[in-house]
Amino acid sequence: MSLDKAESKPHEQLAAHLADGMEAVNALIRARMTSRHAPRIPEVTAHLVEAGGKRLRPMLTLAAADLCGYEGEHHLRLAATVEFIHTATLLHDDVVDESGQRRGRPTANLLWDNKSSVLVGDYLFSRAFQLMVETENLRVLDILANASATIAEGEVLQLTAAQDLATDEDIYLAVVRGKTAALFAAACQVGGVIAGAEEARVQALYDYGDALGVAFQIADDLLDYQGQAQSTGKNVGDDFRERKLTLPVIKAVAQADPEERAFWARTIEKGQQEAGDLDHAIALLHRHGALEATRADALAWASKAKHALRALPDHPLRLMLTELADYVVARVT
Repeated sequence: MSLDKAESKPHEQLAAHLADGMEAVNALIRARMTSRHAPRIPEVTAHLVEAGGKRLRPMLTLAAADLCGYEGEHHLRLAATVEFIHTATLLHDDVVDESGQRRGRPTANLLWDNKSSVLVGDYLFSRAFQLMVETENLRVLDILANASATIAEGEVLQLTAAQDLATDEDIYLAVVRGKTAALFAAACQVGGVIAGAEEARVQALYDYGDALGVAFQIADDLLDYQGQAQSTGKNVGDDFRERKLTLPVIKAVAQADPEERAFWARTIEKGQQEAGDLDHAIALLHRHGALEATRADALAWASKAKHALRALPDHPLRLMLTELADYVVARVT
């Protein structure tokens, strides 16, 4: 089931509830992605920002702040900050991964070039830090600065681990917690911090975002082997072609016989891929129940996210966030 075809769309309910705030965030994003001296910056940024992403991360910041009773405007700056950090990492990721498609459209590095994508990503990181400083909240700055460093660390770890058959599930989880979950967790946490929420609630928000981010990434990795390009916005088998050792493959490698291990070593470690290898890889994943086990892990992390919300006040937004945890894994159930 794809996200867009699901009968229940919690992200749309969340967007409707936060419509005024998100309108202000989008206006702030457009205003801050401009450049008087380098017109390529808004060109490249707009290509990705306006590509129809669901804005989950900035919505999490607004939702967390509202859930904790915040009545100011700094959460708008923080939501825009989170989106800028996310967009910057996407621009850099597509260069590193040599990707040709993002959200169903050609990537910025394909339309322009790698240099433009890297430099515009750097510009957006700088804009993000300008925005968070404007909140005059040192703890918020600390959280988002640490998240930015953790994201970069996760990406570098993935470079060394993604094509090494010795990579196990613990290393995979460290990568995912870095490159994906760190921003989900920070997006939720800063919403509570800017609202002045008690520490138990701030921690609950962090725990929710962390588990939600892990569930989201595991589901995304699973979709690479069983999704449909028109609904996922990415080509099926991209991770395999890019030689990424994601969770389904890690599970299959752990159970591989010598012949199967030699196949994974040739295709993933050495990058010697031939016609029919993707089909064979998918067959091996099915043979060892790797896809089903990966799906179970995604559901377990979604359950952890929902459990974390129990420490938060009874509120319509809490229900929406609970349903959102189910929603991010609905596409693989």
